[in-house]
Amino acid sequence: MIIWINGAFGAGKTAAARDLVELIPNSTLFDPEVIGRGLRHLLPRKHLDEVSDLQDLTIWRRLVVDTAAALLHQVGGVLVVPMTLLRQDHRDEIFGGLAARRIAVRHVLLTPAETILRERLADRPAPEGVGDPIEPYRSALAGWLTGDAHPVDTSALTPYETAERIADAVRGTDLGLCDIVQTPEPTAETLASGVLLFDEQDRVLLVDPTYKPGWEFPGGVVESGEAPAQAGVREVAEETGIRLDQVPTLLLIDWEAPQPPGYGGMRLLFDGGRLDSAATERVLLPGPELRDCRFVTEQEAAGLLPPVRYERLRWALRARRQGRPLYLEAGVPVGAAREAG
Repeated sequence: MIIWINGAFGAGKTAAARDLVELIPNSTLFDPEVIGRGLRHLLPRKHLDEVSDLQDLTIWRRLVVDTAAALLHQVGGVLVVPMTLLRQDHRDEIFGGLAARRIAVRHVLLTPAETILRERLADRPAPEGVGDPIEPYRSALAGWLTGDAHPVDTSALTPYETAERIADAVRGTDLGLCDIVQTPEPTAETLASGVLLFDEQDRVLLVDPTYKPGWEFPGGVVESGEAPAQAGVREVAEETGIRLDQVPTLLLIDWEAPQPPGYGGMRLLFDGGRLDSAATERVLLPGPELRDCRFVTEQEAAGLLPPVRYERLRWALRARRQGRPLYLEAGVPVGAAREAG
């Protein structure tokens, strides 16, 4: 299990974490700051200059997950992690990666009064490249953060008293497990099914999953022994709450080339049909699998989807208009499909 202590810069996370490992048996402190220090020595300067915050680097988030998992495998017990996470997509990616390794996370948020935070910040340098360090915290606090983490008001608490509050919450029922979901990372090529759903204006539904970065179509990996079309129907119901009455029609098959660390595989897109207004209003949000969803035009999708997914959508819409499925390799039609395009 991981106890993740979140909060603004200057909230007292590290001091409380040090005391917490003394209160919880068989616990170990893991400060992800060591990942940042290592990357500053390992990465070429040009990569570091591209971001103002190391958390914006995919490698930082991946290494935090991998290191935490490896450390827990080595030492067992409980890992106490003091680290600020104020972007919801970063939280989703990291907690989702831990969930994929079947590591439970309990999320604590230290919430001293802003006046106290500013007093503390006056005596210490702000993080490099950050303007007002409290503004991102204030923004997250007004949005997703308050509904996700267990708050501990530390305005009048010492670090040890804060640690006692956290320990009591862990022992009791106040601090539940985060419900972020994630599928295990593949160890070989995968078969995945996506379903295109349309509203009455013929816009297509895109979803922003908690378990992967970027916008996507409803769908997921086909399980062993499962029919691909039925996998798409199952994933649509799990992610959005929409239950399709009919088996969707195949639009395209796309072979995705392996790009380490990814294995690639076959990607299928199906036509789930047009939803009426009542069905579109029943989409389940927010939830453990989706951060957001929206119906968009093809042009709007180009600004949301990664290039490979947009190409897949573009050709799927072409196949829908033509009334016959297409075969693609790495997003490009081949053979008769290319001639038809």
